Amino acid sequence: MGETVLIVDDEKEIADLLELYLKNEDFTVYKYYTGKEALACIEANKINLAVLDVMLPDIDGFRICQKIREKFFFPVIMLTAKVEDMDKIMGLTLGADDYITKPFNPLEVVARVKTQLRRYMRYNTAEEAEAFEYDIRGLTINKETHQCMLYEKELFLTPIEFSILWYLCERKGKVVSSEELFEAVWQDKFLDSNNTVMAHIGRLREKMQDNSKNPKFIKTVWGVGYKIE
Repeated sequence: MGETVLIVDDEKEIADLLELYLKNEDFTVYKYYTGKEALACIEANKINLAVLDVMLPDIDGFRICQKIREKFFFPVIMLTAKVEDMDKIMGLTLGADDYITKPFNPLEVVARVKTQLRRYMRYNTAEEAEAFEYDIRGLTINKETHQCMLYEKELFLTPIEFSILWYLCERKGKVVSSEELFEAVWQDKFLDSNNTVMAHIGRLREKMQDNSKNPKFIKTVWGVGYKIE
């Protein structure tokens, strides 16, 4: 693979674990426990992506992200133990590309690193035309191969399940009503008493191991419909 990833986290166990997983995927890894060392590394080496912990003993991750954006455009993923929306908004405002809350699955971090790198490479080579693949926080769905992967593991979806997920991914961030989803996927008139969409969404969540009470991917907007964001 060859891409270089910078990891900055003062929790040694987390930094070491991420280093192990990323090296297993053939990434070159620079690992540091302080912000000062990380900034020196960025100036001295070519970095393709950075994974930054927000809380560091010297310079916080927000400040490092801000310094990176003064000179560089490579993707930045923020790690934090906080879940407040304002922390997320601050990171994204300063130029972060993604946000992961601790505790996390290391495979998810690897998947999201790959996602950000794919997007960055496509953007910088002007190859992104009509979308045939979506990468959403470790969920990858490809229309040409009709494959769906979650954290690098294939999900075996029926054609209907695939069509539902693809339709929601195409409209990422937008709420899609049950009526719109049914008529787009089944090509038939929707009836108010029709629970078909709900049942299929339930099966999709099961296959994705997505908790319906606190879903990570397919979210229910009560009284309106469903969305992926």
